[in-house]
Amino acid sequence: MTMEQAIILLQIILIDLVLAADNAIIIGMLASKFPKEIKNKILFWGVSAAVIARIFFTLIVAYLLNIQGLKLVGGLILLWVTYRLYMDVIKEQGSDNKEIKVKNTSLFNAIVTIAVADISLSLDNVLGVAGAAKDHYVLLIFGLVLSIIMMATMANYIAKWVKTYKWIGWLGLFAILIVAVDLIYTDVKFFINQ
Repeated sequence: MTMEQAIILLQIILIDLVLAADNAIIIGMLASKFPKEIKNKILFWGVSAAVIARIFFTLIVAYLLNIQGLKLVGGLILLWVTYRLYMDVIKEQGSDNKEIKVKNTSLFNAIVTIAVADISLSLDNVLGVAGAAKDHYVLLIFGLVLSIIMMATMANYIAKWVKTYKWIGWLGLFAILIVAVDLIYTDVKFFINQ
């Protein structure tokens, strides 16, 4: 493994840690709104549907980031994600303070609610990992698998770690910021040199 690949791997792990924690907080809050007897089923099927969507998003984002101009857009989105995470995770002014309303009329509706929440939250994670991985597709696949494993098995622990140990959140934010700036810089440099 080269030094560049080692740095990319570290960035991917930090991005997954912070963004999986952010997703876990929201999904945990959603799941807590449903009765205990169906909560585990909801989480299993909701996260399963989101895993399929995450794989699909990863393939699309990896392709789109090869198109000049879209790296700039991706970088700007990640800057917004960095700010949002700073407010949610570091400043604790975000998602924990919001009351999430859900319809718990049926198991199907509950699964759809969890899946849609995770899918909408997954795009920032996929964009961050794909941006960090660049053309290293093995590392991209590693980042995807790691985020899925974290969401499926360690979500509650990760959320607690990031809340308890602020330095993990800061490192993750810094990693996302580096990826955002790199994406923006790459496209701006390309357009200036044209």
